[in-house]
Amino acid sequence: MSVDLQACCGSWPDAFVAEAEALRQLMGEQLLALHHIGSTAVFGLIAKPVIDMLGVIRSLGEVDAAEPALRALGYVGKGENGIAGRRYFHKNNAAGSRSHHLHLFEPGAAEIERHLAFRDYLRAHPDAAQRYAGLKSAIAIGKRRPEYQALKEPFIAATMIDALDWYRQQRG
Repeated sequence: MSVDLQACCGSWPDAFVAEAEALRQLMGEQLLALHHIGSTAVFGLIAKPVIDMLGVIRSLGEVDAAEPALRALGYVGKGENGIAGRRYFHKNNAAGSRSHHLHLFEPGAAEIERHLAFRDYLRAHPDAAQRYAGLKSAIAIGKRRPEYQALKEPFIAATMIDALDWYRQQRG
């Protein structure tokens, strides 16, 4: 299946809020923070219509214990899925299309800062967001998800350097 990019949709933030509430009710005090990340979290940016979420969790052991409850909400657990110290889940909508990604980390995981820095940098730097959108549009045509992801990686890696510097300066 080729990559489906859509223009920024005003319902994406609301979709995050609704799903975040369900996750907070399910996970309670285990869930220390939940952030909307990825392209759907950057107003004006084209994106796959998938809500990416980053959760900070007290312990990965608690996530593993909560996996049956997450399954009841429609999430499929994928373990670390290539990133050490993460628990990754995805969810499909009623039509069977991917609708949500959930990345869970313990406090202090480097990936938390990386995801938030990239998101916030694109929000604060519309020129970088537009370059990213242009790249995404150019490489999505006829590509499957793994190839599309690989073609985005050089831009993400280069931008991440600036994003982390900027993010750390903003944080003092």
